[in-house]
Amino acid sequence: MSYTLFISDLHLDAERPQHLDALKQLLARHAGQCDALYVLGDLFETWIGDDDDSPFNLDAITAFRAFSDAGSALFFMHGNRDFLLGHAFATATGGTLLDEGTVVDLYGTPALLMHGDSLCTRDEKYMAFRAQVRNPAWQADMLAKPLAQRRMIAQMLRLQSQQNNENKAQNIMDVTPDEVVRVMEDAGVQHLIHGHTHRPAVHDVALQSGPAVRWVLGDWGALGWQIVADQEKGLRLESFNL
Repeated sequence: MSYTLFISDLHLDAERPQHLDALKQLLARHAGQCDALYVLGDLFETWIGDDDDSPFNLDAITAFRAFSDAGSALFFMHGNRDFLLGHAFATATGGTLLDEGTVVDLYGTPALLMHGDSLCTRDEKYMAFRAQVRNPAWQADMLAKPLAQRRMIAQMLRLQSQQNNENKAQNIMDVTPDEVVRVMEDAGVQHLIHGHTHRPAVHDVALQSGPAVRWVLGDWGALGWQIVADQEKGLRLESFNL
């Protein structure tokens, strides 16, 4: 049976090796079996550049490479934590980097893929930060810094993010419904798949063209989350023990 998998928000970190272990098990289980795996952002808690060849990072790359070498396609999308993932990483894994807002055909059903942070337009401070760190000039300047300095900057940004989120209302950090409708109508789809909010759910969306569905992947904590798409059953959101 042909099927495709979607995951996001693993937030892999050397301090939480169990998440990488769970990912390696998932990759081994589906390698050569599924048509494709899409990782929709925040694969890593932080990514400071493709030249960061720590043993933890290399272990993850090796696992992805074994998956793609087995014949399953592999795709990555930037998140708000790993926006510095580059083509060298994708090449090493045998995968492909996708732009935010890519539309894919899931066995006859078009679906819009996003990380999801760009949908949170009510969080004006974050949207300004997002525009800054996605700027090619800012990224080039960051990647030109020594690895040790980048690690310090990444740690500082993580702490700032945690402090900022503690003071934000919950609805500010969730998607803006009008923005969801806009991007889906612009893309001409009835299905949107994203992560980022850490609020796994399946939402009905009313478009001018008719009913639609927003699929939200959860982050990996006590549970892992995936969306499975196949021709027989369509799309479904699933959780599993890590």
